[in-house]
Amino acid sequence: MIDVHSHLLPNIDDGSNSLEASIQLVRVAVMEGITHSLVTPHHMDGQYINHAADVINLTAVFQTELDRLAIPLTVFPAQEVRLTSELLTALDAGDILTTDTQGRFLLVELPANEVPLYTSDILFQLQQRGIMPVIVHPERNRRLMQEPRLLYDLVSQGAYTQVTASSYVGVFGKAVMAFSEDIIRHGLAQIIASDAHQLPGRQYNMAKAFEKLVATYGTGLATEFNENSKALINGTSVSRQQIVPIKKKRLFSAY
Repeated sequence: MIDVHSHLLPNIDDGSNSLEASIQLVRVAVMEGITHSLVTPHHMDGQYINHAADVINLTAVFQTELDRLAIPLTVFPAQEVRLTSELLTALDAGDILTTDTQGRFLLVELPANEVPLYTSDILFQLQQRGIMPVIVHPERNRRLMQEPRLLYDLVSQGAYTQVTASSYVGVFGKAVMAFSEDIIRHGLAQIIASDAHQLPGRQYNMAKAFEKLVATYGTGLATEFNENSKALINGTSVSRQQIVPIKKKRLFSAY
């Protein structure tokens, strides 16, 4: 299994706060069947700055430690980049890491409660540069939950999305789980990833999420999602399902 979103690197964001905690988290990942993982610290989110060169170096050091401990996990450097008006400037400065060495895919995080007016424009400009944006955990964005048509529009304009495993299995509550299910059911997600931060609260749940995916849709979609994660690392084509708009749910029923 391949994971394309994790906060394994210690002491650089809100993920693991020590090397020991990171190793404990990695051991859980291996138990879940994960063999390859992107490490994706927050970047430019208003709280954390993790420059590309630093992430590359820290990932190499972390891999050396995993090898020393004979832990069978291969890690690759990337970033979870906040969508801001400065993203393209940082990209031009060489401070943005894509998920692959070909520079085809970028993990993009929206603000928690909004979809900025410039979102479509920046995502379009990324695509004009040959970079496909992957919107991470859209199911936890309050604006998208309230107006799911916005997510449909972004995906129809070329963006991919990554649903978090813990969201899909209910860790963040029933509303987030239901929206995760809607996103997948309507073809608006292409990837499931862990977004693992630390134990015990923000761990993997990847095996549980894929079990649910298989129980609901059969093995085909689960295989496709895992292959899409591999594609993000290899810089190859990501598969899509037919997309359908999610109907906005009314707060109250009319009688």
